[in-house]
Amino acid sequence: MKAGTPSRTAAWVALARGMAANLPRDARLADDPYGAAFEDPGPRRRLHHALERAGVPIHRLPGVTPWILYMQVRTRVIDDALRGFVATGGRQLVLLGAGFDCRALRMPELAGTRVVEVDHPATQARKREVLAERGAASPARYLAWDFEQRPLAELPDAIAGAGLDRAAPSFTIWEGVTMYLTPRAIDASLRAIRAWSAPGSQLAVTYFVPARLERPSWPSRVVRAVVARVGEPFRFAWDPAELPGYLAERGFRVERDQSIAEAARALLPRRYSRRLRMSDQRVAIATV
Repeated sequence: MKAGTPSRTAAWVALARGMAANLPRDARLADDPYGAAFEDPGPRRRLHHALERAGVPIHRLPGVTPWILYMQVRTRVIDDALRGFVATGGRQLVLLGAGFDCRALRMPELAGTRVVEVDHPATQARKREVLAERGAASPARYLAWDFEQRPLAELPDAIAGAGLDRAAPSFTIWEGVTMYLTPRAIDASLRAIRAWSAPGSQLAVTYFVPARLERPSWPSRVVRAVVARVGEPFRFAWDPAELPGYLAERGFRVERDQSIAEAARALLPRRYSRRLRMSDQRVAIATV
């Protein structure tokens, strides 16, 4: 991410969540009325008007609908795991690298749950500004954290200072982050997460498998070039067969690990799920 600039990839993720409102009802898995607000409205509005004149809805552009569906599936898998945690009495949520995530606002199940959002100061400032403009008062507690300047070993104490009870179970969401980190940062992050996670805590993490970096398809190559250009290059992937051992060494037990393609087949009608053949992108749920 470029210094002093809000994350562009976080804005694209939020936009995809917001654009799900354009999908048919049976393809909408996680409504986010705030998502589209985080994208720069100028270019988006000009594109929308140009497509309207051409008679082409923006969500029908090549590649756009699969991207929206992908984000719906990824979001829903994590939402459902979080709902399960809350249903069993969990009352703490940490969003690590929160971006423009609005779960604290859009999920009524989180009423009474302490939510701590951790992210880069520029991205977090942009999020707070946009929500204030919309009159949306998030119950989340914000912790601005410069990951380039401050050691992750200090983060557990800082999160406790933001209100997290380290003696009680928490649910940590690490979504859309690992692929941008170095192996050293991955290790340090997991050790920090474990330090604030009491027994009974859970971790939801998304990741790439090595083939996505080593043998990318042409659409993946395009995406890789774009994110590198905005200063957020792909760096890291896990082999699913090695993930349980890697996490076990750091205090976690993998409970579920599935590809986006597998999750799509379980969550979407076939006419949509067949458009998501993403076996190289996965979501894992682990417990302490």
